[in-house]
Amino acid sequence: MRWLACELHTHTLHSDGSQTLEELVKGAVDLGFDAIALTDHNTMSGLIGKDEIEQKYELYIIPGMEWTTFYGHMVTIGLHEFADWRDVSREHIEKGIAAVHQHGGIAGIAHPFRIGSPACTGCFWEYDITDWSSMDYIEVWSGTFPSIRTDNHRAFDLWTQKLNEGCRIAATSGRDWHSQDKTNDPISVTYLGIEEEANMASHHTDRLIRSLREGRISVTMGPLLTLTLSVGEILYPLGSMIPATLPETLNTTQQLLAHIALDFSVRAGKWSLPEQPLRLVLYSNLGEEGHGEVIMQHNEHVLELEMPLSTNDGASPRRWIRAECWGTMQGAYVRIAFTNAIYWEEGGKPL
Repeated sequence: MRWLACELHTHTLHSDGSQTLEELVKGAVDLGFDAIALTDHNTMSGLIGKDEIEQKYELYIIPGMEWTTFYGHMVTIGLHEFADWRDVSREHIEKGIAAVHQHGGIAGIAHPFRIGSPACTGCFWEYDITDWSSMDYIEVWSGTFPSIRTDNHRAFDLWTQKLNEGCRIAATSGRDWHSQDKTNDPISVTYLGIEEEANMASHHTDRLIRSLREGRISVTMGPLLTLTLSVGEILYPLGSMIPATLPETLNTTQQLLAHIALDFSVRAGKWSLPEQPLRLVLYSNLGEEGHGEVIMQHNEHVLELEMPLSTNDGASPRRWIRAECWGTMQGAYVRIAFTNAIYWEEGGKPL
């Protein structure tokens, strides 16, 4: 799996940003990003000149648009055509989501608990969603140093709640990047994992959109955190579903193992952490399922931790699991990174 550093919420002067697309891309390259999604408010005109700028800076630009309405902002990514945001009522946002899907895109709730009107018209999410399976992702971290913000805590809790309810929904970060102003705050990165295919005919941006749709996602303000589950020789990466019936060739005594890895080599020099023990935790709908510590040292590139999971013989079935990394950053003890989930097929026997 190849992991690409992405910024999925950006703006140019074609909406309320103060930067051109080229200035945005140059800034993204300087920060070690591999790809950005351009998500101007209610317009895709900022993509003019996209191909030439991609080639000049060797950075992928994913087409997108932020639907900006009185009842909420919805980031749409990967659209091949314009999907009209104007014909959607507060009670029928699913109609708009369906239009985005019909045009090849995916839809996510932007900064759902940011302060709304009159300070930021429509920034607070007020749409009624009756079918959460239609929504592709929630932007749970917004802005810089996102893990200390109260509105992001609420967004993260919303994501967890929907996972607990059985939704297969992804989580991302988005800086909501409007200008090239410098900041000393930690910057979050959404890493998308793309498979190295034998046939490389599909464009990288198409594979990034597919990864986002399928939940091969890890979010961090520092090292790249990844999680894989294994049973025998079978591996389950982020976003995958553990089936209800496992192959008969597996020995029933084989353990389900969680493999957690922290890669400190990513975006070298673009973030910093003091040397410290970092706490790695496994969370699921059953609560905390395991934890361990790794000692961060600057000369280490990858640190790994392996944990066996319980057989889950309780009354409540395991529905999902994710990994989190906790430690001190700029003097605050925070969630530094988290992965998206691995899921269990409903009705399956507990492992």
